[in-house]
Amino acid sequence: MKYLITESQFDNVIFKYLDNQDFVKKYVYNNVYFVNSRTESIDKALITYLGLDGQCFVRYELLLEISDFFSIGLNESKKVISLWIEKTLQEKVSAFRLI
Repeated sequence: MKYLITESQFDNVIFKYLDNQDFVKKYVYNNVYFVNSRTESIDKALITYLGLDGQCFVRYELLLEISDFFSIGLNESKKVISLWIEKTLQEKVSAFRLI
């Protein structure tokens, strides 16, 4: 059986997946660090958003996890993570970088 879903519906599935990762948001000055709830160390943040210029740094492991789990390309994963960050923080992502 095949199911047809729109791109926005698929994005919402990935958003829910990211929402359920139990990230803890740490605010330091204008920056936001999405850290694992088990470690809560900003040194090991999976996502870092720099508030002054809108840059977003994402660990390659998270990008690969999303790509593999949802069987999508790395570029599509970048796009969806950027959209999730924008939705979550209500801020624009100006640049996306891997760490």
